[in-house]
Amino acid sequence: MQSKELYTKALAFEFLTVEEGVYLFENAALTELMFVADELRKKQVPHGKVTWQIDRNVNTTNVCIANCKFCNFYRIPGHADAYITDIETYKRKIEETIKFGGDQLLLQGGHHPELGLSFYVNLFRELKSLYPNIKLHTLGPPEVAHITKLEKSTHREVLMALKEAGMDSLPGAGAEILTDRVRRLISKGKCGAQEWLDIMHEAHKLHITTSATMMFGHVETLQERFEHLVKLREVQSRKPADAKGFLAFIPWTFQDADTLLAKIRGVHNLTTPEEYIRMIALSRIMLPNIKNIQASWLTVGKQVAQICLNAGANDFGSIMIEENVVSAAGAPHRFTSTSIQESIRQAGFDPQLRNQQYDWRELPVMEEQVIDY
Repeated sequence: MQSKELYTKALAFEFLTVEEGVYLFENAALTELMFVADELRKKQVPHGKVTWQIDRNVNTTNVCIANCKFCNFYRIPGHADAYITDIETYKRKIEETIKFGGDQLLLQGGHHPELGLSFYVNLFRELKSLYPNIKLHTLGPPEVAHITKLEKSTHREVLMALKEAGMDSLPGAGAEILTDRVRRLISKGKCGAQEWLDIMHEAHKLHITTSATMMFGHVETLQERFEHLVKLREVQSRKPADAKGFLAFIPWTFQDADTLLAKIRGVHNLTTPEEYIRMIALSRIMLPNIKNIQASWLTVGKQVAQICLNAGANDFGSIMIEENVVSAAGAPHRFTSTSIQESIRQAGFDPQLRNQQYDWRELPVMEEQVIDY
């Protein structure tokens, strides 16, 4: 196996195998991977701008029975800190989001054993009736799987009901690593790998746009990372021709502060900046049918994320007016609307505000984000 042959294959938008991806990760020079990935970015995203977004992560509830070993956010049912977000809190947070120029809520929470489909349908309808222009990027495949089990229903029926109630798009949450060996070790209470993939395929058939993620740097093997990428690529290749499917892929690193994985199993995130950049480049190379690759500044920081813009990434994600889950495990980084644009320019690119569908937005007149949540 020769790297140059694989570069030629990649530049022709051919699918590399798991073994070929692993080979490049282990043997290719980082500068070569960055060059190939950057060439692919130029072909797939020819406008050359780096997109970003203004939204807010609001959690429906912190009650969860999934018991993920990397999560410090959740509380068990009956815990003194358990909550379900009330409508007045949503209204306050949405109005703040609009004031800061935001157009979307990333609306997620735990696997609450008593919150079924009617709860989410009613919530989405009420939010849309109050704020019809706010987009709802909501839940994720594990939550859809949880609701489906509570209702003894089907993925399709649940997704149809959520879409009709106001779901605009489905985040790629809860993917972690899409192999059941890993999921049994870190997120046993969530849906298995195949169910996650099946829910995404069903969403694509319903023309619900989605994103895909990968959380790496914990118990997974290198082989399993590339199996994850190939599985995402296969689901994307099966979407209806007129569906957008996975609009973006976002890989991020495990945040280990005070997690059970770290305290009980001794698992720590040892991912280096070079390894993250290498994974970004190989994500672009391995996923020729997913257009947008996002650098996770939240977990790797500004400087590494900036380098990723020359390694295949074309998107800087959201300023995240509020984010509670990853931050609870130690992610310390923050951006404002001003600083995210400055960072993109420092990396040599023009920033472009977008919405969740990757349509460009005019930069609104807004207050700078100064908020303590």
